[in-house]
Amino acid sequence: MSNLTHPQRVRFLYKTILRLHKGLPPEMKELGDRYVKDEFKRHKTASVEYVKPFMVEWSSYASQLAQQIKISSNPKERLDFGAKIAESSISHFTEEQLNQLLLLAEEIFNYNTDTNKT
Repeated sequence: MSNLTHPQRVRFLYKTILRLHKGLPPEMKELGDRYVKDEFKRHKTASVEYVKPFMVEWSSYASQLAQQIKISSNPKERLDFGAKIAESSISHFTEEQLNQLLLLAEEIFNYNTDTNKT
């Protein structure tokens, strides 16, 4: 993979994440796909300083998700998907990142509220 250009690496990671989302429950897949598509679309115009952290974090997400999907496929083990964000990490977020996190939380909360009504 080291011979790939940056756009090729981004595309590979993007497609890998969407493939991994197929292993999620349908409502999580839908939300995850929308979020990933939006984030990667925004990445196209990101400043150079954000490119490496973007790739590192999304690669970490893909790796963690792959492990969680593998574990969750074992019926003897139940797993909640995701990971907690350390408070120390949040203190390093930019205002834009905090806004994104808030929007994601609102979307998740609204989805759960709507689901519980039916």
